[in-house]
Formats: sequence, C-alpha cells, structure tokens
Amino acid sequence: MKDANPNAGHRMRLRTRLIESGGDGLLDHELIEYLLMLAIPRIDTKPLAKRLLTEFGGIAGLLTADAEALRRVDGMGDAGIAALKIAQAAALRLLRAEVAGKPVLSNWQALLDYLRADMAHHPIERVRVLHLNTRNMLIRDEKISEGSIDEAAVHVREVIRRAIDLSSASLILVHNHPSGDPSPSRADIDLTRGIIEAGKRLNIAVHDHIIIGTQGHSSLRAMGLI
Repeated sequence: MKDANPNAGHRMRLRTRLIESGGDGLLDHELIEYLLMLAIPRIDTKPLAKRLLTEFGGIAGLLTADAEALRRVDGMGDAGIAALKIAQAAALRLLRAEVAGKPVLSNWQALLDYLRADMAHHPIERVRVLHLNTRNMLIRDEKISEGSIDEAAVHVREVIRRAIDLSSASLILVHNHPSGDPSPSRADIDLTRGIIEAGKRLNIAVHDHIIIGTQGHSSLRAMGLI
C-alpha cells in the first residue's frame, strides 16, 4: 500500500528535533520548511523554504517581506504567507515586550533589537516616533510616514502637535534606510534639529534620532550631531 504521505517520516524527525532542541537543532531552511508544512501540509516544503531564503536573503528578510513580494514566489499562497506573517508578528511582540514596561533609556539594547527586527529589511523608508512620559516609559510607538524608497515626508509641526496630544515628555525619532547604510543624510540631521528646536519651546525633549539599516544603526546623539 502506498504511503499517503511520503514526507511523514522526515516531518516527524524535524518535529522531534524542534521539540527537543527548542529550535537550535534546526537549520534556517528547516525552520521555514516546518513552518510552511503546518500551513501547506500536502507538499514537500523544503524546496520552497530554500527558494524563499535565497530570494529574500535569509530569515530576517523573508519574515519582513511584504505579502505581495511573497506572493510572487512560485508556490506561495495565502496560507504560506499567513504562516510567515504570524511568525513575524510573534517575534516582534516578544521583542516589544522587552521594551514595554521599562524605562527606554536604560533598556537601549532591547529597543535597538526591536527596531532592527521591525525595520532593517523594510524596502520602503518608514518614519516613526516613540513617545515617552516623564519616567522615560514608552507610551506610544507611531508610524508617521511611509515614503518612496529614498524619502519620507515628515512635518515638524505634525510631530510636535501629536506629542502635545499625547502629553509626551520626550521623543525618540526612528527611521530606516532601505539602502542598508544607516549613515545620516543632511536632511536627517536638519529635520532632527528642527524638531528639537520646536520641542524646546514646549518642554518636549528629543533624546535621539536612530537610523536603522541592514548594515547596522546610527544614533545622531552618539555621533554628536544633536
């Protein structure tokens, strides 16, 4: 009698290694293979997993890829896309939990880990503002602009108005460089200084402007630019 699922033995071995090792015993393509297997149970998902990792440059690029880009890969449908997006959402919530409930300035590495996971591989420039209270606790993390691949429109007055609405004591500006190079541009520096000056009049401090890229991050404060 023909085996109804010729991949059953392989999948069982993957499952056993996953449970026993907590994931450390699986290679990147095996993690993705198993994840896709749960969503697409009737096919061998190993070739698809390897193809996806090659297409998007690894797990980080794959999990942060948008749905339309994933759909263009042969073999990917809504079930597979949803599986990858739920893995991304779970990872981001885990990292965000390390940031929430603690003073941000004394938990800087956790903040950078969260921002890198969320923004480093995003193909479009995205700007967000972290609003803090007087204890430097995060009260709101808001995306304020998403632009073309090399620019995003941000208006100083809108940033400050939102800070007033939220009773923010201070801000941290964050954006990504899709090029991968986190070096600040002249426009990045000028925008930051404009927001700092506008905030001073209302007692709203700007702690930093962090730029995230696949090659690392830059802090305008650490670079002495603000």
